[in-house]
Amino acid sequence: MSKILSIALIVLSLLLFVTCKNQNAASAGQTESKSGPVYTKISAQEAKQMMDEMPSITVVDVRTRQEFEAGHIEGALNIPNEIIGTSKVEGLPDLDATILLYCRSGARSSQAARKLIALGYTNIIDFGGIINWPYEVVQ
Repeated sequence: MSKILSIALIVLSLLLFVTCKNQNAASAGQTESKSGPVYTKISAQEAKQMMDEMPSITVVDVRTRQEFEAGHIEGALNIPNEIIGTSKVEGLPDLDATILLYCRSGARSSQAARKLIALGYTNIIDFGGIINWPYEVVQ
């Protein structure tokens, strides 16, 4: 009886080892598939500093036209998150240009950043929402 129990424990241990090894391999594959271009998240203060130091940087407000007209950062383009999708967005510079994104609270700019990365843009920076922008806006 103890011989059968010993063999069962060895088989169970081997099965457990193989299962754990396969799960680790699957996890490693998922990590690799998730690697690639990502966007950067910065504060409003860091974004302002970039705008001051790089006057030609592209700033994009991804809110609706009505929200944009109610108040936006000077020089920002209005490209609503809803129109960013599966094809190149009209009005944006080339895929390697630095693009700063913002919305009202940070949710839509984060969505837009992920969509632009998927379209091939490589230097996307999200500074969240205009509600955290302590500087002047154009109305």
